[in-house]
Parts: sequence; structure tokens; C-alpha cells
Amino acid sequence: MRINDRVFGMLMLILAVAYGWEATQFPIPFGGNESVGPETFPIMLSIILGISSIYLIVKPDPDEKWAPIPMLLQLLSVAVALLIFAWAIEPVGFIPSAALVVSFISWRMGAAVKHSVITGIVSSIVIFFLFNYVLELALPLGILEL
Repeated sequence: MRINDRVFGMLMLILAVAYGWEATQFPIPFGGNESVGPETFPIMLSIILGISSIYLIVKPDPDEKWAPIPMLLQLLSVAVALLIFAWAIEPVGFIPSAALVVSFISWRMGAAVKHSVITGIVSSIVIFFLFNYVLELALPLGILEL
């Protein structure tokens, strides 16, 4: 797995550089540069991905067995949930979409259904208000729009 980890690390490093460069190409918002603009979070993500990729290249995991099939299916279900979230965020809105995906992932991680739903609802509302009112970055309301 050492070679696989290093190859994967190199591919992720290329992705991080391309993603970060593309984020710097966003048009300047009306009114001039802002300290927190549309490129801030993609650049932060690309930096984190780049650092993680370099770590994976320099210090790959020792040879390990592949995860069992049930674990791979759970990972696939989480990946599908995130893809559905990315699709649903615009038409459905951030709060309902995030509440559903966070609830699902919390439940898949072993939380009780009741606690998963509470976590999903509370976290989606808190994140929505942080982005909309503290950072002034609008998230779509979707079906909640008045």
C-alpha cells in the first residue's frame, strides 16, 4: 500500500494545486476585494488537501488489508449521500439538505436516530446563520424561501 498511498498522495496534491489555483480565478466581487470572499473557503480546503497529500507522500501507511465489504458499502453510502446533498442544496435549500445529510451520516456513525436528527437540525441551522449573518455569505434557502 505504500506505493498506492504515494501515488494517491501525488494525485491529491495535483488536485489541491489545481483547485487552489482555480479558486484564485474567481471574479472580484462588486465593491472590490473583501477579506472573506468567495475564494476563501476553496483556498483553505486546497491548503488542507495539499498538506494532507504531502504527509501521505512522505509518510504512507504501512501495508494493511483492504477494508471488509460492509465497510466499503458504508463508505459508498456516505459518498452517495454527499453527492445527493451537493445536488439538493440549490433546489431544496441548505438547511433541509444539510439536516438530512448530517442526520444520515451521524446515524451511520452509530448515533441513535433521535440524536442524529437533533444533531442534523441544530448543526444545519447554526451553520446557516454563521454563513449568512456572521460571514455574510449567502446560502440558498430553497423551499424555505418566503
